[in-house]
Amino acid sequence: MEESTKKILIVEDEASQRKALVDKFTHEGFRVVEAKDGKDGLNVARKELPDVILLDIIMPKMDGMTMLKILREDNAWGKKVPVIMLTNQSADDRVNNEILENEPAYYLVKANWSLNDVVEKVKECLSRPV
Repeated sequence: MEESTKKILIVEDEASQRKALVDKFTHEGFRVVEAKDGKDGLNVARKELPDVILLDIIMPKMDGMTMLKILREDNAWGKKVPVIMLTNQSADDRVNNEILENEPAYYLVKANWSLNDVVEKVKECLSRPV
């Protein structure tokens, strides 16, 4: 499928990072929806049913791990939508266990990945059979 038919949800509380991601994915031909915290992200995800979600972990109102857990309990779509966790922290055992329990989920430390790398990871997730 073409990227232009794929919808990505970007859930990021830092406006400058969210804008950079939105701009990059829009430029790459994706349809982009966005949210500024986990609570908004959950509402947007349920309404828009994106093909993949980029999800920050540390956010106000609802953190990314809580959003992921609720999403995975929601319905068939929520159980299988690919989620890429983006954060400034390295993963500890709790985070690693949460990600393993909530597949397909992936974890990227923002400082270790360029925008191009994130785009490639999204494309890789979208190319995997569901």
